[in-house]
Amino acid sequence: MALDMTAQERAAGKANFARTADGLTRRGFMKSLAVAGGAVAIASPAVYFGYKSIEGKPVKAALIGGGDEGGILVGEHNREYLEFIAVCDIRPYNMKRIFDGDPKVKLRKGFKKVYGEATAKKIKKLDTYEKFLDELRANKDIEAIVIALPLFWHAKAAIDAMKIGKERGKPIHVLTEKLMAWNIKQCKQMIRTAKECGSILSVGHQRHYSMLYAHATEVVESGILGDIRTIRALWHRNFSWPFDPKSAPDMVSEKEATPPFYRDGWFPPITHLDYDDLINKSDLLKKYGYDNVEQLIRWRLHQATGGGLMAELGSHQLDAASIFLGHVHPLAVSGVGVRSFFGPKHNNRDIDDHVFATYEFPGKRHAENKEDVVVVTYSSVSTNGFENYGECIMGTHGTLIVEKEESVMLYPENEPGKVKTSSRATEVTVSSSGGKDKAPVLESGSTWGGPSAAVTGTSVGPAGPISRGYREEMEDFAFCVRQWDPKQGYEKDRDGKYKQRLTRCHGEVAMVDAIVALTANQAMRTHQRIEFKDSWFKAESDEVPPDGDVKPKVDIA
Repeated sequence: MALDMTAQERAAGKANFARTADGLTRRGFMKSLAVAGGAVAIASPAVYFGYKSIEGKPVKAALIGGGDEGGILVGEHNREYLEFIAVCDIRPYNMKRIFDGDPKVKLRKGFKKVYGEATAKKIKKLDTYEKFLDELRANKDIEAIVIALPLFWHAKAAIDAMKIGKERGKPIHVLTEKLMAWNIKQCKQMIRTAKECGSILSVGHQRHYSMLYAHATEVVESGILGDIRTIRALWHRNFSWPFDPKSAPDMVSEKEATPPFYRDGWFPPITHLDYDDLINKSDLLKKYGYDNVEQLIRWRLHQATGGGLMAELGSHQLDAASIFLGHVHPLAVSGVGVRSFFGPKHNNRDIDDHVFATYEFPGKRHAENKEDVVVVTYSSVSTNGFENYGECIMGTHGTLIVEKEESVMLYPENEPGKVKTSSRATEVTVSSSGGKDKAPVLESGSTWGGPSAAVTGTSVGPAGPISRGYREEMEDFAFCVRQWDPKQGYEKDRDGKYKQRLTRCHGEVAMVDAIVALTANQAMRTHQRIEFKDSWFKAESDEVPPDGDVKPKVDIA
């Protein structure tokens, strides 16, 4: 994220973070790492997040939505925790891909690779929403559903399933992809239905289950960065390159559907496999809220069916910023969103292609001093991918960068006159402040000189590919289902805490992310600074953020 860092400076930042985590652990400031026999060991995700094996009793689930995100969830799930026995999708292309996998994306392995051909054949295929609901009513083996549908369908699918669970006398638990719902009224309806039906409701904001973010968060919480005043987050991509029709031999003609002009993941080519099957099902498409086949496949391009860049990308970054700041709610948001690149015959859409949002979060002393505000900026552009996506946390004593969900770098703020080289080339360790609380501080040592600065005996993060949290969120969800007592449901103790264990990103947690993302959209539409209200974040309150009184295309009955 820092534009001019050299390879050596990046290596220095990674070594600094590893060394700092090592020092914090040895001083008892980190729980994600543990000191044993003089060496630092990494806690497993299950141990860290507090779930265990479910001892050969995987939760039987039905997947609805076999597209991009559904494919990743299938590819990343652990069969020891979650076993899919049915899948529903209206698109033939999605149904084929969910079984065969996607060679272009390694994470989308497909059922045949995950389960084997013989077992995959036993998974029931459902091609309408009505058949999906009928299966939930008839098949009491189904304990949970996983929703990977377009955003405007999340609430209806979740609520319908939970109500069927109550009717049949056996709860149906729900794990839905993010964003939680199309608007905040729907979020609150989902939470209330979960409590009424005794169902677990979890939402797939996977940064809550990333060990990389867990390590980074604990370093931030130690106070070693000093007073945090600014967080810069971004997710930039470039969709300005011409689309090559030869890359999609099964694409329909221009007379049948608008072809892509640019290479754009949100504007994919329409295949004959989908078009030939769905073109004569206009009544069914309209019943499901789609104007035509193109809107079904390119739903992310429409405000009526999706939530734009803030819902699809920004929600991840603002979720991370909130976690770094202690899960606090923002005070206000303002921003600018423009449609300055895409247009008619050029991957047209009615969502912004560039967004820039500025959030005001409360600082640690905000209760006593209203001027104590942390500014969080977010940008997502569609025409330039120069910077890696991630978050940059800037404090008075240091800067921490989390980049591409793959690495963390740490740099000190050098005291004038003490260290004569750039902070990016300064080696740091951890020492005590010497005060009563013995708070940790960054101690600048010799300047970084190359590979010798690597930390021996310490490795922050797994040795292999870094998990982005998909697998862990599904494992924890299944563990919670196995532990759940529907009779006790959402009872609270004297301290107002739920007696039963919920997932780390249950409905009330996920609703915050939805409020943060969708209110930014409204601020950009109206060109106004919007202040957040406490009542918006309370599921029991009917107050919700302004949304221009836009009615959803799918009715939740």
